[in-house]
Amino acid sequence: MHFGKEAWRTFERGCEREWLVTNGIGGFAAGTLVGANTRRYHGLLVAALNPPLRRFLLLAKLDERLEAEGLYYNLATNCTAGGVTESGFVHLQRAVVDPFPEFTYSCGHVLLRKLVFMPSGTNAVVVLYRIYNGGGRARLVLVPLVNCRDYHGNTYRGEIEFHQEPVAGGVRITGREGIPPLLLRSSAGQYFSHPDWFYGMRYPAEEERGLNPWEDHFLPGRFEVELPAGEETVFAVVAAAGAGPEPGAAEKLLIKERRRLGRLVRAAGLRDPFARALVRASDAFVVRRREPDSATVLAGYPWFTDWGRDTMIALPGLTLVTGRYAAAREMLAFFGAHVKDGLLPNLFPDGGGEPLYNTVDAALWYFQAVYKYLQYTEDEEFVFRTALPVLDAILKRYIEGTHFGIRMEEDGLITAGHPGVQLTWMDAKVDDWVVTPRHGKAVEINALWYNAVCILEKLCARFKTAFPYPGLPERIRRGFAAFWHPDGYLYDVVREECRDASVRPNQVFAVSLPYSPLSLEQGRAVVGRVEAELYTPYGLRSLSPQDPAYEGRYCGDRRSRDAAYHQGTVWSWLIGPFVTAYRRVHRTEAGRERARAFLLPFLDHLGDHGVGYVSEIFDGDEPHWPRGCIAQAWGVAEVLRAYVEEVLRED
Repeated sequence: MHFGKEAWRTFERGCEREWLVTNGIGGFAAGTLVGANTRRYHGLLVAALNPPLRRFLLLAKLDERLEAEGLYYNLATNCTAGGVTESGFVHLQRAVVDPFPEFTYSCGHVLLRKLVFMPSGTNAVVVLYRIYNGGGRARLVLVPLVNCRDYHGNTYRGEIEFHQEPVAGGVRITGREGIPPLLLRSSAGQYFSHPDWFYGMRYPAEEERGLNPWEDHFLPGRFEVELPAGEETVFAVVAAAGAGPEPGAAEKLLIKERRRLGRLVRAAGLRDPFARALVRASDAFVVRRREPDSATVLAGYPWFTDWGRDTMIALPGLTLVTGRYAAAREMLAFFGAHVKDGLLPNLFPDGGGEPLYNTVDAALWYFQAVYKYLQYTEDEEFVFRTALPVLDAILKRYIEGTHFGIRMEEDGLITAGHPGVQLTWMDAKVDDWVVTPRHGKAVEINALWYNAVCILEKLCARFKTAFPYPGLPERIRRGFAAFWHPDGYLYDVVREECRDASVRPNQVFAVSLPYSPLSLEQGRAVVGRVEAELYTPYGLRSLSPQDPAYEGRYCGDRRSRDAAYHQGTVWSWLIGPFVTAYRRVHRTEAGRERARAFLLPFLDHLGDHGVGYVSEIFDGDEPHWPRGCIAQAWGVAEVLRAYVEEVLRED
């Protein structure tokens, strides 16, 4: 993806696109194309100290100043209380993300290129510089902005006492007790200590979200690198938590990282450029957990951790379509081992401790993930010995009843929750206000329930074991008729006292899942209604615009944003089940081409918001501004899965 000056004609326009690189263990580096940190989450080194959790910002920025032929070029771009007080992006000539971000600055006779990447498995970032000086003698000054705080927070002078220790090629900087020091080294030039502070950096993105937008950063000193006339100077700055690679090895590390990504793309076996781009994007979310050692999925960057629901939904696209079967097996084994009372963990807290289980659908998505795993791998031994006992235990507890009011009723349907408790994926809650109350019998939960029971029945037949609940699938199918609305779509929630007739995307799962309780005619009606009222180029709206409760824009403070989160906001991941449902009821070549048309807007979107990735959400109203996380696991996963399975793959 290539960008020129039209992408940053103004500061605000330049901040619309953000870059992201990751290290495979939860750490990352991120920023805007113009070099300004506009979020508290932006930084050159956000290290995962207990992979993939306990993420700390250690290096916020590395600002460049160039002195050449008596002129002074400030390449830094920063926002403060006075506005954009440094505008170095005016010297930015070109930016390329392929897949690592590389920035080219033109300053008189000097052409400066810098590339940012992270070696996989290491809490370190490498900034590789290539500078051609076609004029007289020049010098580059690099000013690091250092911090030592949880990536969700803000820091001010006086809260942390930093200590510096000189090392070969740079400096070791210690901040908070118990946090590894920042090792900052360069393969060229000299480091000069000159402690100071950068006061009042302003984060416009946090201000827009109604959060604290102010922060101070520690300025430990500077690196100075001489740039001989008529020569190209190549060097690297490496920042690492505790210990890291040698700066002199930067180019070899870059080749190694590019080869690793190349192997992943080749292993997926996809020739289509769009699919290959999504395979590269998928790598950011498949990370390793340290304790216990296992692959897992980070739900989104820059602020989500690994969630059970998100992992199970994203698993097919991230690991099966891409051929990463070992990672898929580890995830299924890891989450299966943590099933408790029939429930799959909803999330593992960022601060550690016991997982939380407040979800009704994660365990049911586990069935779907196992089904897809077997479909792709034919790994019967793993499914029989490891997954099948977990599936049986989940089904047993759902029938008998488990926590949060989750239980099967006489009609075979699952009811869950009670007023004030959110258990489905539409779980926005502000203090005591439940924005989208869905306690009772939710349509997607019961579509997943029917699918899960059918999957277990088929697995029992395959492995020649007795299915413990004969007749249950038919019982659920008959009970599911309670969701049918006379106008030809599905109620969202059914309770004894009422039925929620809101037109929401949850009904699409009753068509997209492998085992559907609907007839073909009913499926076509549901898909038609969803397309007419909920479809947008970037996913499905969470509520029909015709509903009085519809909110078309996701913006403002937390209360305003949560009020719109599931009340009209578009969710990118829902394009996957929608396309699958569409193809399920339109098995023609014309249906395939229509599916392609549904997905191709995401090809263009890869150059927007989180460059190279799929955003979490979009406004329900035109022009559908991207919002939320700049890179979302299930968004990438479901676009990739649907594109490969429903468009590229022959029937």
